[in-house]
Amino acid sequence: MTNRLAQAQSLYLRKHAENPIEWWTWCDEALETAKREDKPIFLSIGYSSCHWCTVMEGEAFSDETIADYMNANFLPIKVDREERPDLDSIYMQALQMMVGQGGWPLNIFLAPDDLVPFYGGTYFPIDPRYGRPGFLQVLQAIHRYYKSEKGKLDGIKAEILKNLQSAAALQPAALSGDLLKEGLESSAGILSSKAPGPSFPMIPYSQAALRMARFGWDSRYDAREVTTQRGLDLALGGIFDQVGGGFHRYTVDPTWTVPHFEKMLYDNGQIVEYLANLWAMGVEEPAFERSISLTVQWLKREMTAPQGYFYAAQDADSFTTPDDAEPEEGAFYAWSFDELQTLLSPRELTELSEQFTLTEKGNFEGLNVLQRQHPGKLSDQVEGVIAKLFLTRYGASAEDLTTFPPARNNHEAKTTDWSGRIPAVTDTKMIVAWNSLMISGLAHAYAVFRELEYLELASQAADFILQNQWIEGRFHRVNYDGTVEVLAQSEDYALFIKALLDLHQVTRSLQPIVPENQTNWLDHAIRVQEEFDEFLWSVEIGGYYNTAKDASQDLLVRERSYVDNATPAANGVAIVNLIQFALLTEDLDYLDKAEQTLQAFGSVMQESPTACPSLFVALDWFRNCTLVRSSAEQIAILETQYLPTAVFMREPNLPEGVVGLVCQALSCKEPARSLEQLRSQLQQSLIRQG
Repeated sequence: MTNRLAQAQSLYLRKHAENPIEWWTWCDEALETAKREDKPIFLSIGYSSCHWCTVMEGEAFSDETIADYMNANFLPIKVDREERPDLDSIYMQALQMMVGQGGWPLNIFLAPDDLVPFYGGTYFPIDPRYGRPGFLQVLQAIHRYYKSEKGKLDGIKAEILKNLQSAAALQPAALSGDLLKEGLESSAGILSSKAPGPSFPMIPYSQAALRMARFGWDSRYDAREVTTQRGLDLALGGIFDQVGGGFHRYTVDPTWTVPHFEKMLYDNGQIVEYLANLWAMGVEEPAFERSISLTVQWLKREMTAPQGYFYAAQDADSFTTPDDAEPEEGAFYAWSFDELQTLLSPRELTELSEQFTLTEKGNFEGLNVLQRQHPGKLSDQVEGVIAKLFLTRYGASAEDLTTFPPARNNHEAKTTDWSGRIPAVTDTKMIVAWNSLMISGLAHAYAVFRELEYLELASQAADFILQNQWIEGRFHRVNYDGTVEVLAQSEDYALFIKALLDLHQVTRSLQPIVPENQTNWLDHAIRVQEEFDEFLWSVEIGGYYNTAKDASQDLLVRERSYVDNATPAANGVAIVNLIQFALLTEDLDYLDKAEQTLQAFGSVMQESPTACPSLFVALDWFRNCTLVRSSAEQIAILETQYLPTAVFMREPNLPEGVVGLVCQALSCKEPARSLEQLRSQLQQSLIRQG
């Protein structure tokens, strides 16, 4: 027997279709029903590759007694946070206000009359354990409280709503002269901290700290050192799939050893861009090039749809055999020592052990997660050993396995005749924002390494979005194998515009290599920006709302995203886009919007610099933005370097003897007559207002 979620497009929602709980989706009918029947809403938000979401689905949400009580006394609603990040943002912020921390699954109780939350948590076990009450106990207590303590409940709701509204209504502030230094230093400080516990990529902070390295400030943090170390942690650590490519979500330890094994597209796009930037800065570590190359091969093999877009994620868990009742975390990726002894000769095992952490006891539940012990280039012999592991895992060599069809659900995973191990389930939906992060990562990697394949993959994905994600003139966020859903949110607009601008930049040096009829990425970016401005721009206070003005009726507050999490906040990215538009089009209205948006978030930049590294990236652009007009040949040389606030424009009609012009926001330097002079002017321009 299935519930309403059986008809959902979302893999996460369909995973709950056979629960005895009578789930609703977030819709007007559900909200009206809760209000009419005076039932508190139990809102549960998660995503398909979330491990503890999967655990709770198999435990509490599958329990008949819990379901009977839930169905009788609450109106349960399931939301895929990857479809509705706007809802997730609001209620995650509320949960953090209530209990001091958040996470997924996000389980929160709302009053039906106004949708204001009054209690919440993350994972609730079916029975009391881990210091947490059993879920049925929670439901019973919440029901009693809702029925008998209306006065107290109203007080809690009023306080939460007040705080949410206050957080959404930031006061504009002027930007002080030393604000940029303080902001970039705070990101370097985050990277240099040695706190115990899990290790996350934190790429928005890494990108901000990387910018600090060029200024030569007197600081307690060595920006080049801490950003290089973050790159090494990523490229050498167990967080990177050293056999098949692609980065896992995070590691559960401070040593970057044992990952939480899901692979998210958004992490991989950002990490590819970051490692390419490190290389461009002069940190030419072979492990960076290897991890980018293997990640692109993973992307092509496992994460690219036939239509050219990129899938969203792969689960952490997979089945060891088709007879398993439940999948196991990391089963597709980790290795027992006995298995390695069987697969490899003694000499091969020794060679692998000299480069990677291998023990008989393992480092993850008796298994080994491969983590490199040394930077540098791996020998051909060691790469040959890794190729054997690839063959065992996938059932074919990397050269022969150009595509690896996804397992779209547990049934496909268990019933497909795989040549190697049973893979984790892949969430095959297309999310614009996440595809955009990967497009940008590929574009930056192409600029540095000149692998045309990187640019081709990026271009195909961007073309797919341009051709398929508009319905009746409106941009949409998600594509389910041809079915387009959910109006685009601010991160979709901002990150896709960035991706288009990145493609525009890295193709400046290609002509006349590429055909004359190549896509005009800049024109498309301008068109998307116009729609962004029309539906999400805040005329009164500046900045961009998370959702369009005609899609916000069911939200408690209309937020403007500025806090960086696993992905960069939309407003920071949007400001950089506006500045680039101003340079490339010479339309200063874009620059005015950028300044207004920065000032709109000026107070939070001053008070909470660690919350918003992307806004400091934007401030760096605003103060040091530089346009280089030059030939395709000179641009091809310059764009391999780390020039974090520069854009390029092909100028075919330079005066005789002039190799380029360096222009700042409202003025240009004298024409450069040598590449050395051009570089010198450019470097000076990039640090003129540190």
